[in-house]
Amino acid sequence: MTALTPLTSPAAQRPWLRAVHDRPAVDLDAAERAVADLLVALGKAPDSAHLADTPRRVARSYAELLTPNEFDITTFSNDEGYDELVLARGIPFQSLCQHHLLPFHGAAHVGYLPGERILGLSKLARVVHLFARDLQVQERLTQHVADWLERHLAPKGVGVVLEAEHLCMSLRGVQAAGSRTVTSAVRGLLRDDPRSRQEFFALTRVTA
Repeated sequence: MTALTPLTSPAAQRPWLRAVHDRPAVDLDAAERAVADLLVALGKAPDSAHLADTPRRVARSYAELLTPNEFDITTFSNDEGYDELVLARGIPFQSLCQHHLLPFHGAAHVGYLPGERILGLSKLARVVHLFARDLQVQERLTQHVADWLERHLAPKGVGVVLEAEHLCMSLRGVQAAGSRTVTSAVRGLLRDDPRSRQEFFALTRVTA
């Protein structure tokens, strides 16, 4: 296993990691107080027997959902010159809608056409989870994953498809339970070459 050699400088090559490091830590005490205040505003009594520990639980739940797990980039030299699509399909993920603070969850399909390096397969899932652990919109999350792969692997093509159910849509508003939103980001040959594009979307089982 070999660490990926940066294409430029380490700092310029890893802005996503700087962004993770630069996120302020969750202030659990302040979050707990805020949840208690919210319960009061909603007409509930946070000091009641049933809700006494709710502010603490909610604060820690949000801290967990908003704190990404760091990982080391593991790549392998593409010595055999493999030039076919590498695809991880059905990666489960969950994130938080930045507009309503309600979860959205679903499956990510992430693929690339290798260049000189091949990424360890588990890292495809880790990249999705890295950016999902934030206040997000699905469109930006899709782009973040594609940007990361393009920047760190320099592949011949990148494709990312996310399918998710948004609780802000299924539990409130139109209450469209079961409705799933599909977003995609395709780069390089997976965008420009019709056959490669068709293969990618056929394997993800999403209509291009």
